[in-house]
Order: sequence, then structure tokens, then C-alpha cells
Amino acid sequence: MSNYDTDTIDQLAEMFKALSNPNRLRIFLELIDCCPPGTLWQQDGECCAFVGDLTRVLEIVPSTVSHHMKALRQAGLIKMRRRGKQIVCWVDPAAVQALVRFFNR
Repeated sequence: MSNYDTDTIDQLAEMFKALSNPNRLRIFLELIDCCPPGTLWQQDGECCAFVGDLTRVLEIVPSTVSHHMKALRQAGLIKMRRRGKQIVCWVDPAAVQALVRFFNR
């Protein structure tokens, strides 16, 4: 029998659901590539990318990137914050740790 409680199973299912979309997976992987979870960026102690940069790198229109970013954030995979006119985002290290624990089980 599983050692996971219902809340943990639900959280993992939401993460997998979000990552099942190819564009969301590309965004998530791009964020991991630009700054692996657990490493620090010089500003505010977080490693991040600007949403505008993701639209150019992935060649996805901004409205589509925003839609996918919202789904990734709601699934608990990324964090987002507004800095002036820009929105920065980064992979939540706790989410990555939860996925690693799941797959290393």
C-alpha cells in the first residue's frame, strides 16, 4: 500500500497533469535549464527568468505563455512575482523535491 496521503497524491496528480501539456513541459524545462532549482539568483535570493524571455526562446505568443504559466503556478511547480513591468518566474525547489522523492521511491 502507498505511503502517500490523499493530499500528497492529489498534489502530485496536479503536477503531472500540468506537465502533460507539451508547452508547459517546455516552459518548465526551460526554467530548470536557465537556473536549476536550489541555485540562487543575485536578486532577492531566487533564480528566475522573465516571462517575456520565455516567449522569445520558446517561440510561443505571450498570451499562450501566460496561460501555461498560470497552470504551472496553480499546480505548485513554479512561483511568479511582478517586478515593475515584468513578471519573473522560477521553479519551486519544493515541487522538484516532491517529484524526486516520488520517482526515487
